[in-house]
Amino acid sequence: MRVLPAVILAIAIVLAPVIWLFLPKLLGQETFDGPAIDSGARIEIELLRGQIQDLEAEIGDLRSQLGSVQSGSVPLSPLDEEPVRTGPNTILDAYAQVVDIVDRRNVNRGLQVASPDYLEAKLGRPREDLNDQCQAMTNPGLKNILFLEQVGPIRVNMLRPAIDSLANVFENIRRADPDLYERINTSGSLCVRRIRGTTNRLSTHSYGLAVDLNIDGHLDNFADGKTQLGLTILADFFREEGWVWGAGFGREDSMHFEISRRQLDEWLAAGIIGQ
Repeated sequence: MRVLPAVILAIAIVLAPVIWLFLPKLLGQETFDGPAIDSGARIEIELLRGQIQDLEAEIGDLRSQLGSVQSGSVPLSPLDEEPVRTGPNTILDAYAQVVDIVDRRNVNRGLQVASPDYLEAKLGRPREDLNDQCQAMTNPGLKNILFLEQVGPIRVNMLRPAIDSLANVFENIRRADPDLYERINTSGSLCVRRIRGTTNRLSTHSYGLAVDLNIDGHLDNFADGKTQLGLTILADFFREEGWVWGAGFGREDSMHFEISRRQLDEWLAAGIIGQ
């Protein structure tokens, strides 16, 4: 009977590298070229990731058991014992479940962030006096194109070009994945304040050019390298429209989506934004 765990272990060890060999292609690590339209496939991939992580844990347990049996110190566990599932993909709601951010440093490749200095140089300051609390925008050139309105499933306070762009993103999501569309929630858009920890630097939120999103109102943990599965799907659509995803920041912030410098420059060149 002691041979059976060794056989199971051998099979598991052989299969695990094969699965990991093809996993990057399944997970899309090699391409990030367009909006995801098959959310069902994305969900299946993430569930597969969880199963692989569970398999790795079971392999470790089998190795430990086999070593103990060979030394005669610990008896075998019953063969019909239900394995303990410890992987991260245990949330019943697939869109809100928490997953690792795959290749997060490259999720914004081809797009550049509009830095605080660049924003101020091109758009001026949204208001002169700043503190750590959200305040009203007072810059007339920006305030005149600032609107509070319903955009798709959420209500935002943003500059008109950003609202129009966001509306395009949401419409594409609605057509491709209406179930996900209905679950989109927001954690805020306009917030004119200095970046906490600085004395005078403004975030993109201060210009009405960024929005924080979540699934079903569940806030994503900051800087943990993980995010809600639904946000990984949304990110594909935002990238197509020229938005930067905060998952790629040095301090990961996967709820955050902001207009890229490329998109801002297009609006400046067209004269639809700026002083």
